[in-house]
Amino acid sequence: MIATLLDLPGVFGLLDPARAMVLVRYGADQAEILALAVLPSARRVGRARALLAAAEERAKLKGVREMFLEVGASNAAARALYGGAGYREAGRRRRYYRDGDDALVLHKLLTTAPATAA
Repeated sequence: MIATLLDLPGVFGLLDPARAMVLVRYGADQAEILALAVLPSARRVGRARALLAAAEERAKLKGVREMFLEVGASNAAARALYGGAGYREAGRRRRYYRDGDDALVLHKLLTTAPATAA
């Protein structure tokens, strides 16, 4: 399924070889993080944070100004990661996941650093 998505226009993925990956879909000036995954043995050392930042930078190069994602309301680790990266709750999908957990829709405005005078 990931290979099929990567073949579509407006989709890119980034890989931390054999440890983590992020998959992003973009169009116009918005993007959505479809998946961000880190192997359990490689967690808690900054891989997800680094991939998230790299995905945001790649998206900005494609003209994206806003990023969205969904995360389980009970996923404290992911919520801490995204909150620390500047994502804020923009909505909630009640009982979205099979286990009955709500999905939080998170949003972040991407900004570019102002040019400095030489």
